[in-house]
Amino acid sequence: MDFRAYQVEALRTDVSAAAGKNGTDALIVSMLGLGGEAGQLLSEYKKHLRDGEAHKLFKNRVCEELGDLLWYLANVASKFDLDLDDVARFNLAKVQERWDAANNRKQAFDSACIEAERLPRQMDVLFTEILIDGRPMVEISVNGERIGSPLGDNAYDPDGYRFHDVFHLSYAAVLGWSPNLRAFLRRKRKSQPLLDEVEDGGRARILEEAVVALTFDYARDHSFLAGIDQVDYGLLKTIRSMVGHLEVGRCSLADWEAAIFKGFEIWRQMIANRGGLVRIDLDGGLIVYEAPDDAAGAEKYHKVPSSGGNGAGDCFSAVVAEAYQPAAHAKAVG
Repeated sequence: MDFRAYQVEALRTDVSAAAGKNGTDALIVSMLGLGGEAGQLLSEYKKHLRDGEAHKLFKNRVCEELGDLLWYLANVASKFDLDLDDVARFNLAKVQERWDAANNRKQAFDSACIEAERLPRQMDVLFTEILIDGRPMVEISVNGERIGSPLGDNAYDPDGYRFHDVFHLSYAAVLGWSPNLRAFLRRKRKSQPLLDEVEDGGRARILEEAVVALTFDYARDHSFLAGIDQVDYGLLKTIRSMVGHLEVGRCSLADWEAAIFKGFEIWRQMIANRGGLVRIDLDGGLIVYEAPDDAAGAEKYHKVPSSGGNGAGDCFSAVVAEAYQPAAHAKAVG
């Protein structure tokens, strides 16, 4: 028997309709019935916990209570003019997207683009922490080339947001998506004006930054995701509503969760080591963190006399870069 057939047959036994109750009263009866049967199911389980194997009819009682729950569920669906088949199909799609294993991004959104408009498939990104006017800042280089200006936390109290670019890298590795990284690396798809405007333009970049800020605030209230194996469904739904109209909308909620977890696993190591090297393989959907051999030994270089000029920062990058041994201390994240 399928759900639709059951729903039709169950509706014929609706005594509230036969008794001539108005729509509101009939609906309330069905809704209360759902709650009542859920309580009965809990009551049977309480007896099972109390009596153990002596409760011989436990499975029969559970079967009965689940059947009653199904009847009320079908009845409520009928009163809302919903097809139970459609409800089941929608729910299955929802839980599969949420809980099926992340697809590890088998596709690349820019695979058909010319080389100059594709994200680099392999990248080494070095994060080095410095002090400028007494405040911690981060310098970033990609494949040996300095990118942008030193980043701070943009907060009264340091909170580690200066390392937030690791999240852009995680999105790129796991989802194949990061309009901000495209802009930084000058890999925007300018040969396709509409695509460039919508997917690589300012609005998409702002949305990505908003996702980073949103997840960071969420993580702050959850130990920065240390020891946590799932994030709230509501957070993932909010992210989907923000960027679902973009190409990344093809990625599942499970993909997003994987990208978030990998990003924060690397971020926590960045904080612990005051920097690090991130290696990315976009083709394989992999992102790897490598710590400096001697973070404590590099501490004396974590100071720049003033915010004027880049000379000291350049010197720091060169010195710290020598402390990284790519073959050692590698830890795959994922």
